[in-house]
Amino acid sequence: MRYGGDYNPEQWPEEVWHDDVALMREASVNLVTVGVFSWSRLEPVEGEYDFGWLDRVLDLLAANDIQVNLATPTASPPPWFSLAYPDALTVTADGVRLTHGSRDTYCVSAPPYRTAAKRMATALAGRYGEHPALAMWHVHNEYGTWCHCDHVAGAFREWLRRRHGSLDVLNEAWTTDFWSQRYSDWAQISPPRKTQYLANPAQLLDFRRFLSDEMLACYVEQRDILRPTGVPVTTNFVFGGWVPVDHWRWAEEVDLVAIDDYPSGNAEEESAFAADLARSWARGRPWLLMEQAAGVRYAGGRMIPKEPGALARHSMQHIARGSQGAMFFQWRASRGGAEQWHHGMVPHAGPNSRTFQEISALGRTLAGLSDHVPGIDAKVAILWDYEAWWALQSPGLPSPDLDYLKSIRQAHRALWQRGITPDFAHPSHDISQYETILVPSLYLITSKSAANLTTFVQNGGTLIVSYFTALTNEHCQIHLNGHPGALRHLLGISIDEFTPLTEPIPLLASGETPPPVRSSGTTWNAQLTGMIWSENVRLVGAEAVVTYSSGTPAITRNRYGAGTAWYLSTQLDDDGYAALLTAAGLPVASAPPGVEVIRHRDGTVYAINHTKDAVHGIAPNPLPPGGFAIFNDPCR
Repeated sequence: MRYGGDYNPEQWPEEVWHDDVALMREASVNLVTVGVFSWSRLEPVEGEYDFGWLDRVLDLLAANDIQVNLATPTASPPPWFSLAYPDALTVTADGVRLTHGSRDTYCVSAPPYRTAAKRMATALAGRYGEHPALAMWHVHNEYGTWCHCDHVAGAFREWLRRRHGSLDVLNEAWTTDFWSQRYSDWAQISPPRKTQYLANPAQLLDFRRFLSDEMLACYVEQRDILRPTGVPVTTNFVFGGWVPVDHWRWAEEVDLVAIDDYPSGNAEEESAFAADLARSWARGRPWLLMEQAAGVRYAGGRMIPKEPGALARHSMQHIARGSQGAMFFQWRASRGGAEQWHHGMVPHAGPNSRTFQEISALGRTLAGLSDHVPGIDAKVAILWDYEAWWALQSPGLPSPDLDYLKSIRQAHRALWQRGITPDFAHPSHDISQYETILVPSLYLITSKSAANLTTFVQNGGTLIVSYFTALTNEHCQIHLNGHPGALRHLLGISIDEFTPLTEPIPLLASGETPPPVRSSGTTWNAQLTGMIWSENVRLVGAEAVVTYSSGTPAITRNRYGAGTAWYLSTQLDDDGYAALLTAAGLPVASAPPGVEVIRHRDGTVYAINHTKDAVHGIAPNPLPPGGFAIFNDPCR
């Protein structure tokens, strides 16, 4: 089990380093990430390196049996770089060139930046590739920085040439005859900068795809310099609507999927969500929780202390799903600088703090865990597609309330609350091993992915599709002749009108009035209400299970081949969505309320008690308040 966090010794006097390693040993820390933001220390002048301090740090860590995840510091170019290469500074979509003064002040496509980054990686590989402390390479930090400068424009055009091949193909894909946008020369194309009104959604989507590929090329350049050392290479994935990175593709290029997780709402639910995503991105390969906050959670600009025991429980949620350990940002909370109030494993209050005592207790627990090969046989999957998410962030949609991530989170939350550990899957993946697939608001879908879902249902699977799904192809062009065009025959419906809702509306079971709502003998333990969205659904083979008050179908079911395809044409609340899953045949786990149970193929069971009470009926008995247990149940 990897245990530790980001270590920034350059921020502290050298005498503190010895205190640090003593505390690390006390806390059972065995891996620290070093050098993430140390470019100005390592290369104070262009081409001149100062490795003396880093030599001493790594030697000290090695002498104390603490391994190093050594970073290339390319997320934070030093001041001399910004002054020497002002054209490598970030330009925003409205044309403002940013100045030095924060991190991430670089252009991903600027040749001086790419050259300097490769030079730094080469220097680090040459000096530390055989150092006894080195366990892992950490390239960059949280790739996700946008830029719209002329360097990016040139790289974007070349990417478009490779993707589309010709201007005729691009013009067709982007529907450029609308608003007289047809291009007659590649030089006419620029990144989607600030414009008068609505930008072209296909151009916006291609630009996000380009940024993901361009950043991945930066990563691969450094990875290929570091990889001959024989040490695993990774980077830390950061998650958010602002991140133009397709982690499905990136996961194939790293030796270990590493994620940062900073829950802001329901931390237990969000930790499970992040861990299931990371496990799914890894697709059976190793993954690691690389960053999390130690003693606080960040919500609405506020730093809320974690309640006693939460630090361990949130870490165990990841480990229970296969993470090879638990890491934090950062080891020692900084005295100054922009993130001086970002929490640390050793907070400002020092080692006598509750946080450090909990850190040490968790370290001892992880050090005592026996090895097992993680493996969860998920029977349910949620479709997750970055391109669909990006497309649904386009301007000009019928309602501002359409929210892909919100729909995805609700689907995962409903499964988590009923004790089901799901996988995430891309629409193009082999999904034949699952029994049920949830498809929340998958706005964009290719014909290949639509065929994949059709085959899944035809072969006996259950598909639960939510509103605003399968409306466009990969170029944001609408599938014609009735919505949801690409899945219309599978779902047995046709939709000709949408009505965004400003107020909730009641839903009724066919021919009945609630409560209770019944579907084929199944009682729905919820008063069903439609929110934010509704659709005029016509039945073309499907049956109406629940209707709007007008009598038109709201929830439908269609037998297709050996399987069943459900369609939900509105947004339900959590109770209503849970009732839909019950009607579709998904079970509810037998674990006590508030207890999360994750079962592995080898019989290993993780039980995590998120309540403040002792829980009986699950080994070990009782499970302490806010505690967790790991045991073996080979019969399950």
